[in-house]
Amino acid sequence: MKAIIIGGGIGGLTAAIALKRCGITTEVYEAVKEIRPVGAAISIWPNGVKCLNWLGMKESLKQLGGAMEFMAYKECVHGQTLTRFSLDPLIKSVGERPYPVARAELQEMLMDTYGREDIQFGKRVTRVEEFDGGVRAFFEDGHVAVGDVLIAADGTHSAIRPYVLGHQTERRYAGYVNWNGLVEIDESIAPANQWTTFVGEGKRVSLMPVAGNRFYFFFDVPLEKGLHEDRSTVKADLTRYFSGWAPAVQKLISAIDPGTTNRIEIHDIEPFMQLVRGRVALLGDSGHSTTPDIGQGGCAAMEDAVVLAVALQTNSLGIEDALLRYQEKRAYRVKDLVLKARKRCDVTHGKDMSVTHSWYEELKSETGERVLSGMRETILGGPLE
Repeated sequence: MKAIIIGGGIGGLTAAIALKRCGITTEVYEAVKEIRPVGAAISIWPNGVKCLNWLGMKESLKQLGGAMEFMAYKECVHGQTLTRFSLDPLIKSVGERPYPVARAELQEMLMDTYGREDIQFGKRVTRVEEFDGGVRAFFEDGHVAVGDVLIAADGTHSAIRPYVLGHQTERRYAGYVNWNGLVEIDESIAPANQWTTFVGEGKRVSLMPVAGNRFYFFFDVPLEKGLHEDRSTVKADLTRYFSGWAPAVQKLISAIDPGTTNRIEIHDIEPFMQLVRGRVALLGDSGHSTTPDIGQGGCAAMEDAVVLAVALQTNSLGIEDALLRYQEKRAYRVKDLVLKARKRCDVTHGKDMSVTHSWYEELKSETGERVLSGMRETILGGPLE
């Protein structure tokens, strides 16, 4: 069996590694000539970590992950702690720890594991077609790839999604802008072993440790889309949006490098249940584009990869049947993750400020039990539980 994989990002490469592990021949095609991840880092929760462990990357991932042992929320003006609790009960109950990692380093790990010399860069797909017993992918440069199955891991702007669904999909603006990047750890801003989040006004500022003595930081602000803001205005913009916030937040703004800070208007896509058509399957953001509010976008793609590979390896009724079983196992799961993230997004970012203020009040009495219970439920929905 030969699989054509469109997309060399997290989802595509994890799928390629999983399929290769299951004895399936793979070809990976990536549209850009050099992958430059949009976000600075990603939190890989235990359901995603277990997928990478299963694919043989356990030790490599440990080297990239930050030592995130605690979680804390702080109020925005004085930086007073609303709640702080250990992640240890979560780790013990699910059997693995979370790892925040730099996206570029995760990408390097995946490329090294698969074999970067086997990734074909600068190959932008234009269309796909099925024929009796196979599938073809056509590229802008005239190249045609032929295989038994095609995996569309070409992201939120997927060129193949319309083929699978039979119609175009609209991205939905989630109502906020996210700035993110990496800075050297400074314990006067936040503890080095803690996921720290400042909240207020429907905004948030968050820091997570990653390897290399660095914090992954992000700032969220509810805003209209299409504003004329870019890297040249980052510090002025953040200083304005977070005027009056705690000294630690001001210190973080001073420390960031505008040249490596990303500004992203956050979108998702209304969930849909059809992930396959014939011998073509959607995987990762092409099949379930989500906001980052529960940190499960990358993890969901890793789950997809494992489920898909097992379905193709173990099914004796043919490729199309295997893909339908992949869809059956994944469609409800990924819909649930997209909608959970959307719900969390609305509470965090003040869609209804009375609800958001109630959440701020609840944090004052939070022991960690409610937060960790929600995380546990999400994590235990993964395929390796």
